[in-house]
Amino acid sequence: MPTPPLRLVLLLLLLVGSVRAQDRDLLVFLCLGQSNMEGFPGIPEEEKTYREPRFQMLAAVDFPALGRERGQWYPAVPPLCRPNSGLSPADYFGRTLVAALPPHLKVGLVNVSVAGAKIEVYDQAAFPDYTANGPAWLKGIISAYGGNPYQRLVDMARLAQQSGVIKGILLHQGESNTGDAAWPAKVKSVYDRLLADLGLSAADVPLLVGGLVPADQQGKCASMNAVIAALPQTIPTAHFVSSDGCEARPDKLHFSPAGYRELGRRYAEAMLPLLGDPPAGAK
Repeated sequence: MPTPPLRLVLLLLLLVGSVRAQDRDLLVFLCLGQSNMEGFPGIPEEEKTYREPRFQMLAAVDFPALGRERGQWYPAVPPLCRPNSGLSPADYFGRTLVAALPPHLKVGLVNVSVAGAKIEVYDQAAFPDYTANGPAWLKGIISAYGGNPYQRLVDMARLAQQSGVIKGILLHQGESNTGDAAWPAKVKSVYDRLLADLGLSAADVPLLVGGLVPADQQGKCASMNAVIAALPQTIPTAHFVSSDGCEARPDKLHFSPAGYRELGRRYAEAMLPLLGDPPAGAK
C-alpha cells in the first residue's frame, strides 16, 4: 500500500484535532444588529467586575486596551462587540442563560453589529450599493470588520463551531429601516444565507429579534415594532422579544443600562424553552 503524502497526513491530523476540540456543552449564539446590539458607549463600573467562567465571548475584532485578539475566546465582560461599544442585551442574555442552565453547560457569544446600519449591511447582494455612498463613520465601522461585516460574522461563527455548537441567533435591528415594509423579507434573506453558509438548520437555530425603544418610552422608531413583531409570519423559527417597559435613554433611540439588562433577560427567557430539556446539543 503506498504511503499517503505528508500534506494529507497533516490535514487529517488537523481535522481530527478540530473535531476533538469541539465541546458540545458550549452553546454558541450569534449576535448582530445596530447600536443597541453593540451596546451604547459607556459601561457602569459594577458591570466590569462580572466574572463567570461559563460565559465566554469570541472576539470578532482586536481589543488592544483589553489585550483581546480577534478569533480568541475571553470571559464575557463588556464590551462584547467592539472596543468602544458598551453594555448590551447580549450581556444579560448570556448571564441569565448560564444562571438558569445546568452547571456543566457554557455559553459563548459572537457579536458582529454595526451602529446606524440598515439590514442591507448584512445582505451580500445589497451590501456593495448600500455602502458605496455611505458616510465615513459607517465605512469606518465596516472597515473594522475587514470591509464586510457579514463575512466576518461567518468567519467567526465557523471558528466558534470548532469550539461549540451554534444554538441560536440574536438580532436587534430596525431603527434604520423604520417604515420599510420589505424588512421581514430582507431579514429572511440574511437568516437563510447565514444558515446555509454555516451548514445549520432553521429548526435547530431559532432567530430571536428584539423590539426597539417602545412607545411607552416615546421611542422615535417605535412604529417599527409592529413590523418586527410580525417577523414570525415570514420566518416560522423567529421569535419576537418585546421591549415594552424597557427603560430608554433621553435620545429615545437607545436603551439605558437598566433597559439593556431587562431586554437581555427577556431574550434569555425566550431562548431557554427553545433549547429543550435537557438543551439539545449537550452531552
